[in-house]
Amino acid sequence: MKAFSGLYRQLDETTRTTEKVAAMRDYFRSVPAADAAWAVYFLSGRRPRRLLKARDMAGWCAEIAELPDWMFEECYEFVGDLAETMALLLPDADMESAEPLHVWVEQELLSLRGREPEEQRERVQQAWRRMDRHERFVWNKLITGGFRVGVSQRLVTRALAEAFDVPAAVIAHRLMGDWEPTPTFFTGLISQTTDDVDLSRPYPFCLAHPHEGEIGSLGDIGDWLIEWKWDGIRAQLIRRQGETFLWSRGEEMVLPRFPELEPAAAMLPSGTVLDGEIVGWNEGGVLPFGQLQRRIGRKTVGKKLLREVPAAFIAFDLLEDAGKDVRNRPLSWRRKRLQEVLEDLADRHAGSSMIDTPVPVFASPLVEATTWDECTTVREESRERNVEGLMLKRRDSEYATGRVTGVWWKWKVAPYTVDAVLIYAQRGHGRRAGLYSDYTFAVWDGDTLVPFAKAYSGLTDEEMRRVDQFVRQNTQERFGPVRSVRAELVFELAFEGIQRSPRHKSGIAVRFPRMARWRTDKKPEDADSLETIRALLPAEDGA
Repeated sequence: MKAFSGLYRQLDETTRTTEKVAAMRDYFRSVPAADAAWAVYFLSGRRPRRLLKARDMAGWCAEIAELPDWMFEECYEFVGDLAETMALLLPDADMESAEPLHVWVEQELLSLRGREPEEQRERVQQAWRRMDRHERFVWNKLITGGFRVGVSQRLVTRALAEAFDVPAAVIAHRLMGDWEPTPTFFTGLISQTTDDVDLSRPYPFCLAHPHEGEIGSLGDIGDWLIEWKWDGIRAQLIRRQGETFLWSRGEEMVLPRFPELEPAAAMLPSGTVLDGEIVGWNEGGVLPFGQLQRRIGRKTVGKKLLREVPAAFIAFDLLEDAGKDVRNRPLSWRRKRLQEVLEDLADRHAGSSMIDTPVPVFASPLVEATTWDECTTVREESRERNVEGLMLKRRDSEYATGRVTGVWWKWKVAPYTVDAVLIYAQRGHGRRAGLYSDYTFAVWDGDTLVPFAKAYSGLTDEEMRRVDQFVRQNTQERFGPVRSVRAELVFELAFEGIQRSPRHKSGIAVRFPRMARWRTDKKPEDADSLETIRALLPAEDGA
């Protein structure tokens, strides 16, 4: 545990990528496989289900620190992070423990599940007595599910690759899908034998950068393959050895949620892996993402919803062909071969007497444009087609791992924007734990401000500090960690999509809201109205 908390401090104290990678590389080389497996688990963003209520832990800490609840709350208000507050308030440890990370996790942390509250209290307090302040901080983060330290799975992959001389792509492939943090898993993860392709395991996804400059800077349009940017769930469809698997980019097996794809996928040749997008689809084309959301999160889907929101898999890349990894082939070759595979699938599907519906697995249509001006004009049709814009991919590109500049670009249409008033604020997390940086915004419904959206990003650090000062000086009421503030500040919010939602007080939900700019030139009465925002709804939702 000392080594892991030391690694946390190193990672937390630097913003330099090379220093983060070096710290993780040295850690992985120096600890046993059992510890390294759990470190990979936590550092790559995985975490066990929350085991304790934060409120209970705060009470147990106050008990040991001999503080009344009101004083603990004042300290928490000042520090802004519960795990750090508890680590600072607890008295010095009266004993030391040299137990490694895996013992702490497996015998202490996971053993809290299912125990009576009194036994949980005793075990947590006993653990605190055996840790120094830094260990307690990390321990508290692990228990509460709030462990974050500013590294991505890609950086973890890079550190492991450097530490054990294994290609990063191989490490990334092995980290996909379901796995348990055991010594056996870690030994396999760093094995230099690379012929261990798992039957169901997907490939690491190739991701796109947003294109925000002049489109002509990309050079000859003939060097680029152009597709629609679909608004759905990125996924890989896998057919190997008579079995079908459907993995989301979030590393979830989602085939049970989209059972209509399975019959067609079963007709794919063995050893085929397609990259594409799951969308809602009917005879009229792709459905708004809000319709597909009705199926997200459901383990099984009823017949009524299957009829109302049928799904399709739109494939735009071929990663494995006849059991061979073809990611290093140029995109032009992969796209041509993808078309051949899916045309053959369509013929098989049409010839099947058991299936009487259109094939729900097909290739993403290409966008034909001979100049960038023509491409720009076509892109303006995006919202009418329920897509987000265009994808631009170099014809000669390999299928890269992760987000590689210059290979794929997403060229999205301009976001929706509205002016809204700040009405609630809450402290942030991580490096913003001491600032009020999580905001709720409202728009006018007649003479009343109605909560409309929450946003956490988009302001500079200096702007965030100024808003934080405003919140502290203009608080009207407190609701636990949330403060209501005087309705004075106006912000321009940008968002990608909009739909009706009976779960929201405004009756509207938006996707990916963020603060585009602080409208210091506007007064609260200048903010937009709910009526104006309803006019942005898609035609089928807006009536």
